[in-house]
Amino acid sequence: MPAKDANNRLLIVEDDPGMRSQLRWCFDSYEVIFANNRSEALAAVRRLQPAVVLQDLGLPPDAEGVTEGFASLNEILEIAPQTKVIVVTGHHDKESALRAIAGGAIDFYQKPVDVEVLGLIVSRAFHIARLESELLVMRSNEGREAFGGLIAADDRMQQVCRVIEKVAPADVTVLILGESGTGKELLAQAVHRLSPRADEKFQAINCAAIPEALLESELFGHEKGAFTGATKQTLGKVELADGGTLFLDEIGDMPLALQAKLLRFLQDRVIERVGGRQTIPVNVRVVAATNQNLKQLISQQRFREDLFYRLSEVTLDVPPLRERKADAIAIAHAFLRRYAAPLGRQIRGFTDEAIAAIGAYRWPGNVRELENKIKSAVLLTEGQVVGLTDMNLPGTNEAAAPQTLRDVRNRAEREAILHAMTVSAGNISRAADLLGITRPTLYDLMEKHHVTSGTADRVTTDNAAATTPGSGD
Repeated sequence: MPAKDANNRLLIVEDDPGMRSQLRWCFDSYEVIFANNRSEALAAVRRLQPAVVLQDLGLPPDAEGVTEGFASLNEILEIAPQTKVIVVTGHHDKESALRAIAGGAIDFYQKPVDVEVLGLIVSRAFHIARLESELLVMRSNEGREAFGGLIAADDRMQQVCRVIEKVAPADVTVLILGESGTGKELLAQAVHRLSPRADEKFQAINCAAIPEALLESELFGHEKGAFTGATKQTLGKVELADGGTLFLDEIGDMPLALQAKLLRFLQDRVIERVGGRQTIPVNVRVVAATNQNLKQLISQQRFREDLFYRLSEVTLDVPPLRERKADAIAIAHAFLRRYAAPLGRQIRGFTDEAIAAIGAYRWPGNVRELENKIKSAVLLTEGQVVGLTDMNLPGTNEAAAPQTLRDVRNRAEREAILHAMTVSAGNISRAADLLGITRPTLYDLMEKHHVTSGTADRVTTDNAAATTPGSGD
């Protein structure tokens, strides 16, 4: 049998003392934990997270039946879906064995115990658990590499990443919308890394940072003598990105005259350098980003509508950090690790008050502001834990009054109802279908959470105004 290691934890759920003694020496190469009943088994799963569970279906108070054993199986898999559960059934109890496999058990064994056979079954379960664990680590590392260290604990941000994984292999133009500091360039780089162009160049240009008179030359290049100071032929970002990806940051600040030339390039895929007459074909994938509301700019005749549709074959809306509280705390920890080590600071983490403040603060500067706060805190912190004053953030009473599970569940129910009512345009039957419940149940929930069709309309309008790209805080 394998030697002991961190992933060799085996939980045996068995109430018979003689069987427990036999199994103890049978699996002495594993780190074995015993449980007499369902409650002890569930506590052990929560506390110790065993990789494999050997579950007897006959447990008290139903030692002669299988009710308690199946309840234990179901709850273990609900708590820890990755756990490999092997059920032990009575002699010739094939029906229970098949039912257990259908319920999520990885294997079964029928009494009486054959030590060698049971040992092979358990060893196989551990092997599968290790393979799955290694695969998760590999996928996690691949994701971190592809997304350049971007942290996406929030559901909305994870959805953005999933969309990128789907569209990156297709050679479509991507438009990324979001406030300044939300990580739009990291997402553009992820599109490049996950595309067939990953081995070619990624060229970025900030359309708001270059004077209008020079922007055309920066994009399309210029010939020698094209203007005063043009002493040699210079290639532009578009041509330099040939075969790869061109990232046009702050595209909403591009002058109208240059927008027309960019549109012509996107249509024909050829350019002319400033001062030149030769048309040069360029094969490049374009990703654009802006913190402005392009549709509003179109209505003000400050952005071309035809260019907007060329750029927005796929559009990604990046939520601001204030709407990603889980991300804010995770990113804060990541920045703390990044900046503490080079300075030789042994900082373990944040106080509860600092964590609550990070989650409550609105972060008008988004991730960029958070990064600056953490840099400053690393320098100012005198102890091993970053406090509220080190972060220079306003305090909050959230740490003193944590949300209960009931509060979280009620809020989630209300938001789900509001969303369903909005999507269904107030149609109760349609909303109930979307939520997977009956109309009477929906009526009861609407009354419980004080939701009416008018409430849904008003909340939806308010949310839309709050999340419009480029809107202020």
